[in-house]
Amino acid sequence: MEQQGSIPEDFRDIFIKKWLIWSESVIIYYIYTFFLREMNRAGSACSGVLSVGVYVETEEEDEVMDKIAVLIPCYNEEQTIAKVVQDVREALPEAVIYVYDNNSTDRTVELAKAAGACIRYEYRQGKGSVIRRMFREIEAECYLMIDGDDTYPLECAGEMTDRVLKHNADMVVGDRLSSTYFTENKRPFHNFGNSLMRFGINRLFHTDIKDIMTGYRAFSYGFVKTFPVFSQGFEIETEMTIHAVNYNMQVENVVVEYRDRPAGSVSKLNTYSDGMRVIRKMLQLYRNYRPLHFFGALCFVLVALALGFMIPVFGEYLRTGLVPRFPTMIVCGFMVLAGIQSFFAGMILEVMTAKDRRDFEYRLTKINTEKIQRTEKNRKDDR
Repeated sequence: MEQQGSIPEDFRDIFIKKWLIWSESVIIYYIYTFFLREMNRAGSACSGVLSVGVYVETEEEDEVMDKIAVLIPCYNEEQTIAKVVQDVREALPEAVIYVYDNNSTDRTVELAKAAGACIRYEYRQGKGSVIRRMFREIEAECYLMIDGDDTYPLECAGEMTDRVLKHNADMVVGDRLSSTYFTENKRPFHNFGNSLMRFGINRLFHTDIKDIMTGYRAFSYGFVKTFPVFSQGFEIETEMTIHAVNYNMQVENVVVEYRDRPAGSVSKLNTYSDGMRVIRKMLQLYRNYRPLHFFGALCFVLVALALGFMIPVFGEYLRTGLVPRFPTMIVCGFMVLAGIQSFFAGMILEVMTAKDRRDFEYRLTKINTEKIQRTEKNRKDDR
């Protein structure tokens, strides 16, 4: 006999079953939307890469390409910019020097123009924005990028450009960390951050880049015209490095000297906020370029946690035939489902990135062919 006013057991069982079904549906829905959003993000990143660097024939086709273009992004570097331009002119007399001003409020533009540089402007703040503008506007067989803070001697500039022009390198990295960086640089957290990023990227992407964060690099025409710039700040160097490694471009290291900024010259890099942006960018690109590894690792973590919580519950069931922690078992089941979905999401995205690499090779071949044609045309015109 059931007591008057009590809930019948059949009704209670039906209610619990419907509540569990509803809860499962809600959790599965949120898990599904989460992975769908992550797939869309990674897919849009791949499609963004595909949409950048496609050659469009314009009236600028007949524009003469520079042999060597030196690109100097600047923001309030009046103390050093004139010396940097003069050093470049002495080291690479055949080069065309472009100083891109990024909203400087001092005499940077005036002094750079007086030193003989071509002045151009980028009004969106951030080093990444400046590099995006430089790469879009300048046409050259070889690009040398250097900071305007006079921390890089120019003795190795000729060797770096020769690696591009004569050795077919796509990117040449000016390696500070193998020379004087750790003794000259007076900011210990910058030293730690550079070492951490070098270790992390080399381990995650199985490469051997000696200096990830250097601003002293040389590039080929093919690299510049196929590199999609998404970063706005100092994380741009990380993006460059991972782009070259992911697409199997020829990367070479040249050991360069480093000297600290002169007295009165202030670094624009914030150790903590910019450091976190760099780490976030590295993980984001690892997700986009190595999706099976990223989501496979997430699958492993979810399944391992689920098994860790489920084993005691299962052991209790074997001993007593009861499941006293029923909610724990439900959550573990959902975690296993999430892990399985993560794994298959990684597999799907891995196929997309493989297609992106094939399309990139076709695009790179086309751009290099067009560069050869323009170079030969310029040589004929010179004759």
